[in-house]
Amino acid sequence: MSTQDDRNARHKKAMQRKKALVDERIAAATIDKGLMVVLTGNGKGKSSSAFGMLARSVGHGLRCGVVQFIKGQWECGEQMMFKDHPMVEFHVMNTGFTWETQDRDKDIEAARATWLHAASLLRDPQVQVVILDELTYMLTYGYLDSTEVLQALASRPSHQHVIVTGRNASDGLMDMADTVSEVKDIKHAFNNGVKVQKGIDY
Repeated sequence: MSTQDDRNARHKKAMQRKKALVDERIAAATIDKGLMVVLTGNGKGKSSSAFGMLARSVGHGLRCGVVQFIKGQWECGEQMMFKDHPMVEFHVMNTGFTWETQDRDKDIEAARATWLHAASLLRDPQVQVVILDELTYMLTYGYLDSTEVLQALASRPSHQHVIVTGRNASDGLMDMADTVSEVKDIKHAFNNGVKVQKGIDY
């Protein structure tokens, strides 16, 4: 047997073992429920990942809701893509970033008004997927009551999926989540003086 044939044979055996393990895990995963996903960390791509899940969900015909906290002053591609989609209910806080407003009372008022939309979506059994983009900041800054938010998340319809994004996710959010992913900042063009780019950054 040649070296290449031997390598191919070893590869096939390894993949057969791997397939058996994967099949076993798939067979053991019998729970069917609405998931809570938290996307946090200092790296780029948290909201992009969430909106990728939105696109996937819409592709499957699921009714979705989106609430974007903080953002709203820029023309974000995800908003332009989904705001008028018949399967998506879209709400934006529309105050911009907190360092732009520089008005804590105004930010709190806007956050609480925006939260009413989120809370409504979390009560609606017809909404199958809810994205709460940048929600973590609302808790970190104390704009929203964390107990109220966690209670709304915990009492949502059992089949409803929720994706929460933002840096510094609280222990309460991560403890409640089924899946937590931390996006790590290794290198970012903006830190080297590169302007934010349409389609990549917004």
